[in-house]
Amino acid sequence: MDHRAEVREFLMSRRAKLSPEDAGLLPGGNRRVPGLRRTEVAMLAGVSVEYYAKLERGAIAGASASVLDAVAGALRLDDTERAHLFDLARAADGIPTSGRPRRRAAPPPAARTGLQWALDAITDGVAFVRDPRQNLLATNALGRAFYSPVIGDGGRTPNLARFQFLDPASHDFYPDWELFAQMCVGIMRAEAGRDPHDKELQDLVGELSTRSETFRRLWGAHDVRTHGSGLKRFRHPVVGELTLTYEELALTAEAGRMLLIYTAEPGSDSAERLRLLASWQATRAAEVSPSP
Repeated sequence: MDHRAEVREFLMSRRAKLSPEDAGLLPGGNRRVPGLRRTEVAMLAGVSVEYYAKLERGAIAGASASVLDAVAGALRLDDTERAHLFDLARAADGIPTSGRPRRRAAPPPAARTGLQWALDAITDGVAFVRDPRQNLLATNALGRAFYSPVIGDGGRTPNLARFQFLDPASHDFYPDWELFAQMCVGIMRAEAGRDPHDKELQDLVGELSTRSETFRRLWGAHDVRTHGSGLKRFRHPVVGELTLTYEELALTAEAGRMLLIYTAEPGSDSAERLRLLASWQATRAAEVSPSP
């Protein structure tokens, strides 16, 4: 990835999204491009036009925190976008972010024993671990049943982004497919900003850009987001519609990896369907286990 181009396109895309009215300015006539002009962003940020133009050309190395804060304020960046701007600046300065090593090996074939025990202790919800590249690294029993369309025959490490954009089954699994696609790409964009030296993530972006026009379009929008918490809808091939809340928790023992837990409202139809799914998984596991 061309880091200067990443900075340039991110700042230009944020500027294009912000109208003069949004920024508290009077609308001007004869605007050749959408959004604010460079001169207006520079004025709002309290920097010279020449300096802001330099930043927008991608020369962000050495920019101070106060300048980055001023630019973030001028562009009305949200918390995730602001963090992404700072990540891009740190990368330009050669400073690793989030305590992550510059180069990482491929993910291990199995989760740590203690981590797997912790996942297995969660029995009423879907629990799984993913890495910054959207690899599904470990699940609890209910997670294996829930993500059976993603895991498939287990021939390779399941990847949520590949499933989203390359597997037609994702359109059935995700009723709000376009929203999920936007979330997936936004999370990957934020991860790429945190670690531009992650070759496996770069390779995945290249693969998806080549094979999916939708991914290519969304990646080009330069939108970023964090997961955090919220509500999602799914359509599982075994139990049907599920409406689940999710919580994302950082694994401090393994920088960059996240534990996600999906649960249903107690007493809801979705809670009953999760119980049915757990029963289906237990039956399936018993069928493949060797007899004593």
